[in-house]
Amino acid sequence: MTRLFGILILTLLVLAFAGAPAVAAVEAGSRSLTDRTLELPSWAEWRRALFLQDYNTRIVVLGTTMLGLATGIVGSFTLLRKRALMGDALSHATLPGIGLAFIAATALGADGKSLPLLLLGAAASGLLGMAGILFIRSLPRLKEDTALGIVLSVFFGAGIAVLGVIQQMSTGHAAGLEAFIYGKTASMTATDAWLIGGAGLFCTVVCGLLFKELKLLCFDEAFAGSRGFPVLAMDFVLMFLVVVVTIIGLQAVGLVLMIALLVIPAAAARFWTERMSRMTLVAAGGGAVSCMVGAMTSAIFPRLPSGAMIVLASATMFVLSMLAGPKRGVVARFLRRWRLQRKIDRQHLLRSLYEALESSGELAWDGQGSVPIPMSTLLDARSWSPRRMKRQLRRLEAKEMCRTEGAGVRLLPAGRAEAARLVRQHRLWEIFLITHADIAPGKVDRDADAIEHVLDPEIVEKLEQTLAEEGRPAAIPSSPHPIDIGPASRQEGPDNA
Repeated sequence: MTRLFGILILTLLVLAFAGAPAVAAVEAGSRSLTDRTLELPSWAEWRRALFLQDYNTRIVVLGTTMLGLATGIVGSFTLLRKRALMGDALSHATLPGIGLAFIAATALGADGKSLPLLLLGAAASGLLGMAGILFIRSLPRLKEDTALGIVLSVFFGAGIAVLGVIQQMSTGHAAGLEAFIYGKTASMTATDAWLIGGAGLFCTVVCGLLFKELKLLCFDEAFAGSRGFPVLAMDFVLMFLVVVVTIIGLQAVGLVLMIALLVIPAAAARFWTERMSRMTLVAAGGGAVSCMVGAMTSAIFPRLPSGAMIVLASATMFVLSMLAGPKRGVVARFLRRWRLQRKIDRQHLLRSLYEALESSGELAWDGQGSVPIPMSTLLDARSWSPRRMKRQLRRLEAKEMCRTEGAGVRLLPAGRAEAARLVRQHRLWEIFLITHADIAPGKVDRDADAIEHVLDPEIVEKLEQTLAEEGRPAAIPSSPHPIDIGPASRQEGPDNA
């Protein structure tokens, strides 16, 4: 939690300073209405926005925060269900419903721009788009991405056509309806915030009650059907939740950017955990914080649109999660790969030391360790650069596994024990591949190298049992292929001792 809190603070600072591309030193009262420059806000303006002192700021921040909470929860299921673009298709499908609701309300003498009526039309159009997706997907030889593309393009085109018809009407005009395309968070009222909060609470309760069923649907649809779960009904419930959060988010970020709130928080949460329950909580928190930070940034810099800043805040959180995720993050994956490469190099070097002693017949032991092995022999065996060889030798010396003496390397008792274990494990796997996988002895060394570094003790024990049943020796078996270790250490060893 401390790391997440630090990331949130960093996100706020980055967005705050990135939101002012131009700072104009203009005296108060001397700016014209056409002046489009941005000023760095004063501390009083920061305080008013951060502590929600303005009524409109409180409404916008609380409303968008509840929207981010709901979209984070619903988006977690759609992401794992591999339907991340479902929200995009359904959000575009609401546009003709908004236009038709305006036409119907105007024809009946009602307020055509009444938000409940427009959202009711958007809901009807969204449900129709959802039915279209389900129908097209059920047709043979057509996949779900085809259904999403058809519904998105056809309904959005129909919505643009309806808006063109509204422009030609004598009793109304489309001014203000375009806000549903790009969002108009600043015009949010307390009623809108309560509507968003209620719809978000409804989606949260439904996801909580059906969490087990929805999780099973996301991970294994076939198994859920075999256990008697109504897969089609659960799929319909999930899509209905997407329609609900899409409709309540139209005024905040618009139908174009709505897909960002359904995808980005859930995708960012995927970098932090492997458990579905934790991912849902992290996605809900990330969506809420992204919306809050974006709305506050827009309040501090009034000329920056709220919807765009919310999406940029979500994108910033995603980038930070992608880099700093403890398991799936870029940095964590790089460190794991770097540690694995160091481990592989250490094992290869120890095995080369042991095989050099074995090929020269110098496995005899004294109190000081093995006889020195020439550096040239190791370089020929591994095909490494001298710099890389010296670096790996220093690491082995730090672990007291070997000691460098002039141009030779002496294997110490701890190193010899570890090298013997690695050689035995490697050859057990080679013998198994030759015996049971019909791999030629001349090629088995490379195949064994590809997997020997990740063999668990349980797998090694099973190899031992399998080979013991075939009469294989329990000690270190001889190599099933010729070992090319370079010049013999017996001839060069005494000179380097």
